[in-house]
Amino acid sequence: MTGPASAQDLVKARGVLLEPVDGRRRLAPEALRTALVDLHDFWLAGRAAAIGIGGTGSGIALAAVGALGRRELAPHSDLDLVLLHEARTDVDHLAEQIWYPLWDAGIGLDHSVRTPGQAVQVAATDLRAAFGLLELRHIAGDGELTDRVHTAVRTAWRSGVRGRFDEIADGAADRWRRNGDVAHRVEPDLKNGHGGLRDVQLIDALAAAQLLDRPAADVAAARMLLLDVRTELHRLAGRARDVLRAQDADEAATTLELGDRFELARALSGAARAVAFAAEVGLRSARVALPRRGLAALRRPPVRRPLDSGVVEHMGEVVLARDASAARDPALVLRVAATAARTGLPVAASTLHRLSETAPELKEPWPRDALGELLSLLGTGRGMIDVVEAMDRTGLWGRLLPEWGAVRDLPPRDRAHVWTVDRHLVETCAQSARLTTRVGRPDLLLVGALLHDIGKGRGADHSVVGADLARQIGHRLGFPAADVDVLGELVRHHLLLPHTATRRDLDDPATVERVVDTLGGAGGRTSALLLDLLAALAEADSLATGPGVWSPWKQRLIGDLARRARALMAGEPLPRPTELGAEARALAAAVRADGKPQVSITGDRPAAVAVAMPHAPGTLAAAAGVLALHSLEVHAAEIRSVSDAAGDVVVHEFTVTPRFGSMPDPALVRSDLVRVVAGSLSLPEALARKERDYAPAHPDPDAPAPRVLWFDDEASGGVVLELRGTDRIGLLHRVASALEQECGLGLRWARVSTLGASVVDSFGVSGPGPGGALAADRRAAVEHAVLTAAGAAAARPTPGEPT
Repeated sequence: MTGPASAQDLVKARGVLLEPVDGRRRLAPEALRTALVDLHDFWLAGRAAAIGIGGTGSGIALAAVGALGRRELAPHSDLDLVLLHEARTDVDHLAEQIWYPLWDAGIGLDHSVRTPGQAVQVAATDLRAAFGLLELRHIAGDGELTDRVHTAVRTAWRSGVRGRFDEIADGAADRWRRNGDVAHRVEPDLKNGHGGLRDVQLIDALAAAQLLDRPAADVAAARMLLLDVRTELHRLAGRARDVLRAQDADEAATTLELGDRFELARALSGAARAVAFAAEVGLRSARVALPRRGLAALRRPPVRRPLDSGVVEHMGEVVLARDASAARDPALVLRVAATAARTGLPVAASTLHRLSETAPELKEPWPRDALGELLSLLGTGRGMIDVVEAMDRTGLWGRLLPEWGAVRDLPPRDRAHVWTVDRHLVETCAQSARLTTRVGRPDLLLVGALLHDIGKGRGADHSVVGADLARQIGHRLGFPAADVDVLGELVRHHLLLPHTATRRDLDDPATVERVVDTLGGAGGRTSALLLDLLAALAEADSLATGPGVWSPWKQRLIGDLARRARALMAGEPLPRPTELGAEARALAAAVRADGKPQVSITGDRPAAVAVAMPHAPGTLAAAAGVLALHSLEVHAAEIRSVSDAAGDVVVHEFTVTPRFGSMPDPALVRSDLVRVVAGSLSLPEALARKERDYAPAHPDPDAPAPRVLWFDDEASGGVVLELRGTDRIGLLHRVASALEQECGLGLRWARVSTLGASVVDSFGVSGPGPGGALAADRRAAVEHAVLTAAGAAAARPTPGEPT
C-alpha cells in the first residue's frame, strides 16, 4: 500500500477525501472520520519509521490524544500528539522531524514530549491534560511503552480522583455557564456547550475512574449525532468550527438526511439533552461513589431526613421513603418533584427510574392532592426547571402530559426565541410564579403559562389548537368546567394584549372595545379575571422568550391597554389619552416660537428621544433618518400630534440605544434635522454611505424575507400595515418615506418594535377613501413600495396596476 510521502502529500490526500463526487459528498460523516484517522495514522507511522523510531524495546513511542486519540477526527481538527520516551538523548531531534513537516504543511498541531513519569505528573496537575492522556492511543514505536504510560495514567486517575472531584465538577459547571445549552441555543457550541462532546468525554473520564458505568445507548447515539453534525460543519465551513450557525444548518441537515435545519435542531436538542442529563446525573452519582478513606470510612452513612409524605433526603438527593409506593399514592410522583423544586435538591436518578417503572397513570380526573402537588411544583418558579427536565428525560413528564410530545425539542421558528418550545413553556411558567400575587386565580395563571404554546408543531394556528388541548388537559387535571373555559380562553388569546398594544392605536376607543368584546364583553366577572391573567401571562411569556423582549416600552403599552379595558368592563369612562410630558410640551412650544425642529435626549441605554417638528408629511421619515445617521437603533416610536390656535406640531417619541459608543449631543442631532428640513442634507445619500460603511460584513443568507400584513383598523375605518422583517440601518426612514412620500398616505400612528435583528413595525395609514380607507387594488402597490424599501426583491406591480 502506498501512502502520502510528505506532509504536503498528506494535506492533498486529506483534500481528496473531502472533494465531492458528482456534486455530492464523497463519504458519510462516520466513514470520513475513519478515513481521516487511518490516513493520519498511516502517515505518522511511516514518518516515525523513516526517522528511526523503532518498535518494542526501543524506549520511544508516538501516541495520539484528543480527537485523533479517540478516532473522532473531524476534517479540520488539530492533531494532538505525544512523543513518549525513556531518557532518550535524541528525543528533541526526533520530535522536530515529526512536528516541523506538519507545521510547514499548515496542519494544526498540539504536541508534547514526555517521559512516563512526566506524563503521569502532568496528568496529576493539569485536568485538561489528564482527560487527554486517559484517551492515549498508540501510533508508532514501542507499543509496550505506550501501554505502560496509559495504564499508569489511568491508575493514578482512579486513585487521585477524590482529591480532584471538586475541580472536575466546578470546571464542568463553569463551562456550561460560558457556553450555554446545546439543546436550547439557536447557534449551539457542539463541543463545549452543556450537552456537547466535552460532556461525553466527562462521562468517559468518570467511567475510567470506576465511578460510573459506561454511557448508555442513548448517550452513545447522541455522541454519534453530535460528531456527525460537527464533521459536516467542518466540511461546509472549510475550517475548524464548533458553533453551528443558522446559515450552515440547512445544508448540514440535507447532507445528514434530516430534512431542514428545524428537523436538525430538534434532533440535536434531543441528543444534547440526553448527554446533559447523563452528565449531571453522572457527576452526582460519582460524588456519592467516591471512595471514603481514613476516618470518613468509619463514619455511619448519612441519616435519611424526612421532607414530605413518602419523600426523604439522602446524601443530598431527594429519594423515596422505604415504605413509599406510587401504586398506593397517586400523588407521589408530583410530590417528589415539588419537594425537589422547593428544596433545590436533585431527584436521585434511581428514584426517577423506579417511579418511571412503577407509577401508574393517573385516573381522570386527577385526585385533588395530585393537582395540588402539580400546582406546588409550578409555583416554585426557577426551582421547577431542572426537575421538569429530569422528569421529561425519564418519561414521567410525558406520562403526566401526553400532549407534551409534540413540543418536546421543537425548535422555535421566530428568531426572537432562544429556547425550544417545551423549554420556553417551562421558562414561562417559572416567570409566572413571580406574578401570582397580581391575579385572583394564580392556579390558572401557572397552568395557562405551562400550556400557552402547547398547540405548536401541529400544523395549524397554535392558539386555536392549544385552546382545545388546554381544555382537554384542564378536564383531566380536575378543574371545574368554568375554570376549564377560562383556561381555554387564556391559551386562545395569550397574544391578544401584546399584539394589540404594540400594533394598534390605544387612544382609539374601538381598539379597547375590540379587546373587551373578544374577552366576553363588559360587566362579566370572568372577563375581568381573564384580562388580569392575560396581562400577567404576556409579561411572563415575553420574559421567557429572550433578552430584551420585555421592555419598559412594551410594559407600558400593555399596562395602558389593560387599564383601559378594565375601565370599560367596569362601565367607567375610558382614560384620556396620555398627556405629553412637560419636556415634550416645551419642545412643541419652542417649535411654534421659531418654526424649527427641536430635539431632547434623556437616559442612555435605552434613551428616550423626543423630536418636535411643524406638522407636515414626512416628519417621521426625517426624524428616523437623522437618528439612524447618528447610529441610534430605534426600538420603539410613537407619533403624537399637538394642535392649538398657534398651529400644529407633531412630536415623535423614540426609544433608542446607540449601536456603538455613547449617545450623541442633542444639538448635533437637531442641527442635522434642520438641514434635512431645509433640503441641504440628503438623507437617502447619507444613509446609503452609512450602510456601506457599517452594514454587517457577512449578512445572514437565511434571514427570512420581509412580509407585509394588512389589518382593518376598527377605530378609524382606515387600515393597519404591519411590516415584519430584518432590521437594517435607516429601515424606519425608508419605510416611512415610502408610505408618506411615494404612496401619498397619511400616518395616523406608528408602533415600532425592534428586537435584535428582527423588526415588527405597524403603521396606521390613511388612504384617499372615506374615513382613510385604502382600496384593495391600491394595497398591492403600497406593499411593493414598502417591501422595496425594506430591501426585498419584490415583484413590480403588473402593468396598469395603480401606483
